[in-house]
This record gives sequence, C-alpha cells and structure tokens, in this order.
Amino acid sequence: MSEDKDLLEKEKQGRETSDENTKEDEYEKVCFMCRRPESKTGPMITLPQNIHICTECMQKSFDTMNNSNMNYGDLMSHMPNISMMDLSSIPNQVSEKQRVKKKKKTEEKKQEFTMKDVSPPHKIKEKLDEYVIGQEHAKKVISVGVYNHYKRVLSAEQKNGEVEIAKSNMLMIGPTGSGKTYLVQTLAKLLDVPLAITDATSLTEAGYIGDDIESVVSKLLAAADNDVERAEHGIIFIDEIDKIAKKKNTNQRDVSGEAVQQGMLKLLEGSDVEVPVGANSKNAMVPLTTVNTSNILFICGGAFPDLEEIIKERLNKKAAIGFQADLKDKYDNDKNLLNKVTVEDLRMFGMVPEFLGRLPIIFTLQGLDEDMLVKILKEPRNAILKQYEKLLEMDEVKLEFEENALRAIAKKALEKDTGARALRAILEEYMLDIMYEIPKDDSIGEVIITKEYIEHTGGPKILLRGQEPLLLQ
Repeated sequence: MSEDKDLLEKEKQGRETSDENTKEDEYEKVCFMCRRPESKTGPMITLPQNIHICTECMQKSFDTMNNSNMNYGDLMSHMPNISMMDLSSIPNQVSEKQRVKKKKKTEEKKQEFTMKDVSPPHKIKEKLDEYVIGQEHAKKVISVGVYNHYKRVLSAEQKNGEVEIAKSNMLMIGPTGSGKTYLVQTLAKLLDVPLAITDATSLTEAGYIGDDIESVVSKLLAAADNDVERAEHGIIFIDEIDKIAKKKNTNQRDVSGEAVQQGMLKLLEGSDVEVPVGANSKNAMVPLTTVNTSNILFICGGAFPDLEEIIKERLNKKAAIGFQADLKDKYDNDKNLLNKVTVEDLRMFGMVPEFLGRLPIIFTLQGLDEDMLVKILKEPRNAILKQYEKLLEMDEVKLEFEENALRAIAKKALEKDTGARALRAILEEYMLDIMYEIPKDDSIGEVIITKEYIEHTGGPKILLRGQEPLLLQ
C-alpha cells in the first residue's frame, strides 16, 4: 500500500511540474534587470535558477565591470564563500499581471510557388488595362519581363544547370506624371509576390548619412514578412533612379551619385547581402540574415529631365550642310523623342556604363496628351470621376460630367505640365463648393458639371428631384 501511495505521489508531483512548465511556456521570459519581455528585448540569456537577462542589460553590466577599477581577484581571495552564493535567494518574482503572454502563432502550410501561380503576359496586361490608360508598349514590356523572370526562377532547366537564363532587370523612362510608379503599384496588387517600392534619392555610399544600398533589400524582406525564400522571389522597384546620375563639374566626393551606382552593381547582378531583420539600418542589437539577390527582379524608373536635349543634340549632329540637311528645330515638337533614347544618351546623362549593362531592358512611357487625360478621368476601374460619383451617391445625388467639361479639365492639366497628377488637384478645386453645398439641400437629385463652370463663365446644372434642371450661379 505504501508503495502505491509513493507512486501516486510521484505521479502527482510529475503532473504539477509539467503543468508549471506548460504555464511557463505560455508566458514570455522577463529580464531580471529591466523587466522587459522577450518580445521587446529579443533573445535572452538564461542563468541558473531560471533567471533571464536581456543582451542589452548583460552588455551594460560587462561595460560597468570593465570601466571600474575593482580587482576581482582580490575580491575572490577575501570572500572565498562567494562561489557558494545561492542564486535562488535573489528575489525574481514577477506578478502574473506584469507578465506578458506569448502570441500564439497560427501554423500555416507554406504553399510551393509554381508557374501555375504566374499569369501569362496577355493576362497580366489585361489586368493592367483595367487600371492604366495608354502606355501599351510599356505594359507589354513589363508583362513579358515579369513572366520571363519567373520562368527563369522556376524553370527545370535552370535548376538542372542545362541552360542558364540571364537576368533581365528593367529601366523605365518617362516624363513626370506618366504613370511609372502607378504601373508598378498596380502590378503589386495583381501579383501575389512580395514587392518593395523604394526611392533612390535617400541612398548614399556606405558610411555616410542616409540609407545604405542594402536598405532596398531590407524593405523587400519586410514586405515578405521576413521570409527569406519569398523575398528572393520578389520584385524591387527603385524610383527616381535618375537622381543618382554622376554629378557634373564637381570636385567633391559624389557619395549620392556615381558611388551609389557602383555600390548597386553587385546588387543588380546577384550577390549575397546581409540585411537586418525588422529594421532598415544595421544595428548591433538587430539580427542579420542573408538574402541572395540573384532571383530578385529589379525595375528602375526615372523622369530623366534634360535627357530629351541630349537625344536632340545627338540627332542634330547627323545634319549636314547642303540641300538634304535636317533643320535644327526638326525635333523641337516631337512628343515621342524619348523613344529614340540609346544607352549612349543615358551615359551622357550621367549613368555609369556598368550600371546600364545590368539593366538590359530599357523602355519609355509616352507623355500624356489631351485624349489620354480624358480617358484617365473616366475609364480606369478606380477613376477619379468614379470616386466623386460614389461620394455623392452616398448623399443620394447623381453626378455627371459633360464631355466638353472633361476636355476643359484635360487642357488645364496639360498647362500645369505635371501629367496625371494635375487632374486630381484641378477636380478638388472645382468640386469643393459642390461637395460643401449639396448636403445642405435634400431636394437636389442630380448635378451636371458643365464646360462653363470649368472655364468660370457659368455654373453647374442642378436637377431637383422631379423638376426641371436649374443653373447654379
């Protein structure tokens, strides 16, 4: 009987111990010194008697010991019983209210990325057509480029080493407001792959104030939820790439121009890059991980101001004296002058030849004309006019724009010379009074924006519910 009692007692103690361990597993470790949980401090150092210390506090302790003049050898000789100190006597009790429960991670099975997950080029372009007006050539190039990129990454030939497909990074050139960033942002919505959009203006050479070149990869890693394998199948769009062109007539070190281009060479070609996890800058307290950029597709974009002048100068050099000579102002009104760009023109602009060599696909976006601006106003899935129509629909008021009014808005946008960005600003100006006045009167059923209202020679037409149209002066 006594043996059975002992066995029952041992089982009971074992259950209590396992319950305590389970309970401990539910809570985060708390630093003995600063009382911060493991989720804030990072991994902790565990000492005997279940005492936990974060790396920051441990480092501070070592620094204090090193900077003090105390002789620890003499201390040990005068206090021989110090080694017999019982760490369990140190109070390390943290109340349940102060302890933080661990966040339970939902285990999700990782789905293998295959070619079935990538739409063919014509499907990608069809989806882009719903959001982006015009730019047919650019949409075709980017659709084929993305599709070929994932064929390169996922093809069996690449893995078996039979045929090695070259990496096809892209350079996108277009005037401001032509839709470079919007094209890539739309692509990000359509593709279920991590995509990071970053700006080249903040990049500097390593060691100088600003973002390191590796920060573009750390943004992609963050977009992939710190999953290195997903990040290595991602796309990086570097905007304002023309801002890192080689500075002309400067005697100072070009830390944000040519030096950045040189630093990006290995990144574009493919190399192992150490990037911080959960931060943009390297720090001693932030863990680092290695990301291979060989399978990351880089798309660079920029407006390249004054590039047209370089193209024009090159084309005018072909003119000769004689009856068949070209006029020097022949290309002044050529709207598609950027389509004639060559690698030599970009080199003259200030881009390094080695940098251009790693961007083999170069394509241009057209400047927007009046017809394209009118289409941008009303045709895309999230067109600006549709947004205003939805806003007034919530007030049970119908909004319409006359075709002549849209033409007048497009002409005003062309005068501003900032592309599609000007459309929103112009509409905000004209819709302000309407959005302010309409909710005052419940009898208003429809508003028609006229050309006269846009040109400040009249007002919009107001239709009352069940009545003839009125003119709002």
